[in-house]
This record gives sequence, structure tokens and C-alpha cells, in this order.
Amino acid sequence: MSLDILYFSFMKKAIISGIAIAILCSVVGLFLVLRRYSLFGDAVAHSSFGGIAAGLLVGVYPLWTAYLVSLASALIITKIRQKFDISGEAAVAVLLSSGIAVGLILISLSGGFTTDIFSFLFGSILLVSTENTILILALTGSILIVILLLYRDLIYSTFNEEQAKVSGIPVEKINYLIVFLAGITVVTSIQLVGILLISALFVIPNVTAIMYRRGFKQTVLVSISFAVFSVVTGIILSYVFDITPSGAIVLLLITIFAATLGIKSTGLIAKLTA
Repeated sequence: MSLDILYFSFMKKAIISGIAIAILCSVVGLFLVLRRYSLFGDAVAHSSFGGIAAGLLVGVYPLWTAYLVSLASALIITKIRQKFDISGEAAVAVLLSSGIAVGLILISLSGGFTTDIFSFLFGSILLVSTENTILILALTGSILIVILLLYRDLIYSTFNEEQAKVSGIPVEKINYLIVFLAGITVVTSIQLVGILLISALFVIPNVTAIMYRRGFKQTVLVSISFAVFSVVTGIILSYVFDITPSGAIVLLLITIFAATLGIKSTGLIAKLTA
């Protein structure tokens, strides 16, 4: 495989955007996984499908309407859990189904499935524009800065919510912040793997990294390493073999996960982490 393809402008933008998204999903996704909220990203992504369809219907840039709908959906999930004592899984399932149903109706009203719709469903990172690359980098940097500034409160409320409340940490506000950041992350990542596979970037690298039984910071680094490797390699392979980047990326993540399961079953991880 020739590295000459890395000199193409669209490949540079795809890889830079992909790396930023991989880092962002790993960091934000770990908080969701540790809070047993793994399907949250999937639900918000499917809800944003309705926002994308609405944008296409009224002639507004779909990602902007997707951001609005995803943030509203994230807040609705949190409010439902708090007010009606419904499990997170049930709230996620309701929102996921609602987003798909609304999206399908709006798409049918706008004339059916188009190339634009399919690009959002399955990702189109090789077609990412310079403006979107800048937006992705700006959002990634902003979200990571917020996480670093509130690192202690986020960690404390994630691992021991009751103790965090006793310590004076505004747990409810922190919970809203996490879902707000997750909502932004979901829509930002849609261009890479699409709506249908977005949860893979949130969950698989983190679940794999957790099996190595390291501390939080080391787990984040391991997760980021797996995600970045899969994204960069998947993008390159997609160009070389003319396959969809999202499928290649997710299959690489699953391969790493399966390899980790195999290593774990032999007891090698326990020896390495002893």
C-alpha cells in the first residue's frame, strides 16, 4: 500500500477529522460506559436522524438541526430518568424508536431517501470539507478543555454519585453537562461512521480498554489508542479497497475487541497487569 495517498487533500482532512473524533468519542464514551449508559450515544444518534431529515425538508444545513435535536433528546432522556424513575435503558429505547419514526416520516414527506441521507446514515468522512474539519477540531478542543477543567467533579460523580453529593459537588448539573457533551459528540461523529454505527466508537474501544484493568487515565489512553488506530487504518483501507470507511473502522474495532477477549481468556492480561 503506497503512502502517496496521504498526500491527497481529502485524505488529510479525513484522517485529521477522524483522529479528532476518535479521541473525543473515547473520552466522552468512557464516562457513558462507566455510568452504564452505553446505548445513550445510539439513542441520540437515532434521534438526530429526525433532525437531519427536518433540515433536508426545510432546506437548512442538516447538521445544525441535528445538533438542536440531539441536545434536546439528551436532555429529555435525563429528565425522564430523574422525574419518572424509568430505567436508562427504557428511556433510551423510547427515544431511539421515536427518532427513527420521526425521521422516516419527514424523509417520506421530502421525497424519499437521497444520497445525502445515506451519507448521514453510513458516514462520509472522505468527503468532509475544510469547514467541517475546522468545526470538528474546534468542538473537540472545546469539549476536551471542559472535561479537563471539571475533571475531578466528573470523576467523582461517575464513580460515587452519592458521596459526590455529600461533598458538595453539583451532581445534577454534572449529569446534564455529560449528556450535553455527549449530544454534541454524537452529531460531530456522524460524518465518520454514520448514525447506524455511532455507538461502536463510544462503546467498543472503552469496553476493550477496561478489560486491561488499568487506572482511569491509563484506560483513556488505551481506548484512544485503539480508536485512533482503527480510524486511521480504516480510512486508508477504505480508499485502497474502495469500501465504506465506517464498516472498515468498526470491523477493526471488533477485531481488537475479539483479540483482547482471546488474550484475556489465556490469562495473559492478568500477567501483564499483575
